[in-house]
Amino acid sequence: MELSRADISRLERRGYRRDDFCYVGVDGIPRLKNAGVWCFFYDPERRRCREYQSRPLGCALYPVNIDEDGAFMIDALCPEGDTLTHQELKFKGKRLKALIATIDAEAKK
Repeated sequence: MELSRADISRLERRGYRRDDFCYVGVDGIPRLKNAGVWCFFYDPERRRCREYQSRPLGCALYPVNIDEDGAFMIDALCPEGDTLTHQELKFKGKRLKALIATIDAEAKK
């Protein structure tokens, strides 16, 4: 999961150290780390995100993705993907497109 500066700052304000939950790829884009097979923030005992209220925007927009042609789509791996309406897909898709543009611009700075 790619992270914006706002995502990182929000999680740091919650008391997490950036190096614990984030790494920067060779492309300069920060990404969420996994702890084993799970996201760093996933609590396998409780089966939920420890930082749901403060989670990265990309997590909040999931399961919406953008395909190679720029069309909005639902990740086929998400078991709840069929619960999104067309309106939700369109809304989250537009927000995801803006988030990706922000993250790309931040990586270039």
